[in-house]
Amino acid sequence: MAAAVATKTAWKLQEITAHSSNVSALVLGKNSGRLLATGGDDCRVNIWSVNKPNCIMSLTGHTTPVESVKINTNEEMIVAGSQSGSIRIWDLEAAKILRTLMGHKANICSLDFHPYGGFVASGSMDTNVKLWDVRRKGCVFRYKGHTQAVRCLRFSPDGKWLASSADDHTVKLWDLAAGKIMCEFTEHTGPVNVVEFHPNEYLLASGSSDRTIRFWDLEKFQVVSCIEEEAIPVRCVLFNPDGCCLYAGCHDSLRVYGWEPERCFDVVMVNWGKVADLSVCNNQLIGVSFTQSTVSSFVVDLTRVSKCGSGLHGLVKDDKPLVPPVPMGSSLRRIYDRPSTTCSRPQRLKHNSESERRSPSSEDDREEESTAEIQNPEDYKEIFQPKNAITRTPPCKNKPFPAPPEDEPTLAKESSRPSQAADSQTPLPSQENPDPIQRLPVAASTPITRVEPSVIPAARNEPIGLKASDFLPAMKNQSLTEIVDDDAMSQIRKGHETMCVVLTSRHKNLDTVRAVWSTGDIKTSVDSAVAINDLSVIVDLLNIVNQKPSLWKLDLCTVVLPQIEKLLQSKYESYVQTGCTSLRLILQRFLPLITDILAAPPSVGVDISREERLHKCRLCYKQLKNISNIIKNKCGLSGRHGSAFRELHLLMAVLE
Repeated sequence: MAAAVATKTAWKLQEITAHSSNVSALVLGKNSGRLLATGGDDCRVNIWSVNKPNCIMSLTGHTTPVESVKINTNEEMIVAGSQSGSIRIWDLEAAKILRTLMGHKANICSLDFHPYGGFVASGSMDTNVKLWDVRRKGCVFRYKGHTQAVRCLRFSPDGKWLASSADDHTVKLWDLAAGKIMCEFTEHTGPVNVVEFHPNEYLLASGSSDRTIRFWDLEKFQVVSCIEEEAIPVRCVLFNPDGCCLYAGCHDSLRVYGWEPERCFDVVMVNWGKVADLSVCNNQLIGVSFTQSTVSSFVVDLTRVSKCGSGLHGLVKDDKPLVPPVPMGSSLRRIYDRPSTTCSRPQRLKHNSESERRSPSSEDDREEESTAEIQNPEDYKEIFQPKNAITRTPPCKNKPFPAPPEDEPTLAKESSRPSQAADSQTPLPSQENPDPIQRLPVAASTPITRVEPSVIPAARNEPIGLKASDFLPAMKNQSLTEIVDDDAMSQIRKGHETMCVVLTSRHKNLDTVRAVWSTGDIKTSVDSAVAINDLSVIVDLLNIVNQKPSLWKLDLCTVVLPQIEKLLQSKYESYVQTGCTSLRLILQRFLPLITDILAAPPSVGVDISREERLHKCRLCYKQLKNISNIIKNKCGLSGRHGSAFRELHLLMAVLE
């Protein structure tokens, strides 16, 4: 009998070109794990079936880039929010627009469908959370309390509560029936990117840029446990369907956590980069990520992942072994009471009067202009219009994705082919595997010429135009794994003396700054970094200072602001991101102080400390005015950069 072939625990399933421009939003259907929706800077929402190369449907109507998308529980509707603050809801089965909702004054950052009723929640950069009645096409309630952009919204499994997280470092829990806040959790020290309810118990998990995951008891309104690991900026979290563990999507890895006490059950390396969303189906975890216009999907075999026990590393904080914890369940905390019947989905109402249509305030949106272009009729009929509507989930037969052999050298690269962009030619229904020669280039009618991008992206798997194999000589009878480290380094250095000199110089400069930093004088260390006149050193230092807002002082701002002005005009995306983060911290902490001091009447007598503070404020004000002109000119950019610049422009409005 033949020996069983070892298969992989995690593998890349597919890579597609999802839009003709950058992808700005991405979400998986949680019911089946097979439905994928993408939003792009091309103002479209494209619908895909995971592991199928062609776009099923392209939804149009937005006139500004789509910032957030969400699929409802039954995977019958999808909602998308744009940079202008408009929200559109489509019926996927009817392939038509259902509602257009206006009211937010800035980017839509987060959306969620109510699990039972016909309601949608939206969070915006204008700091407001709104609850919408889809059937009546109106705002039911506005929840005010956050002071910065609302990044994530989640309804509780019983539909009675709404959790929101924001850049103001807080998590808020709202009572939908009472229309008021129930509790506010303030223990995070950085922007809170994601929140997730436990599927059964009164427990809430939140992940933050402070590199922690916190679990909150929703009966006692207190923190249950906190997982801290310096190497994991958390991008998305998802409880296992039975609630036994929490999956955390981190950069290039999946981590499996328990709580009470906090511990790490398993770590699975997945080369997915910045994962955007997770879903569980058929004992497999599906993860999706995007870079520029490309969307990649990955699979993790959960049957080979540890989800219980004493933990891979014991307590995450001190790595000590623990006695196995008490099994978790209803004995620990209360369980949600779900309604016995669900509400019917919103009816497709016809608009008979002009007064029923609300005209948008910042874009020329009309419902008649919203369309659903069916790109792949065969997949559309299979997924959204099956013969048996009761068992409709895409696809009808949800079988686990087959795992590639363990010794396969590549991550299933041949299992998929980049699809056409949303606005390219519609494929014929019978073309399941079209000939590559007959396919049109993606969103192009002329030969593609490679040019150096104007902005160097921060997230990429390899340097642009470079491959590691280019640095090593061709080996005929010797594999690369047999090369000794010293030999490999010497081979790599050959012909790259200039790069080695640059890296050596940068290492020396960082050592110089570190030596000053170790004395505890932050201001002097920043001065030394500025004197070096190397923006890469400035970026490295600011990335550290940004993690601890308490390190910022007024005299530090006077030194850093001119460097931020340079970073915001850099062609490197990572430099711009660091500059935006530093400027946001300065505006939040010092702009009110600066304006108050400058507006105060002159003091009587001589006050040296006040005069010094006044001089610093004047200097900072002048530098902020210069930066505000740059911010204003860049507000029209699309994608993540444009969102950051528009947020900064709102914060700097007091300067105008």
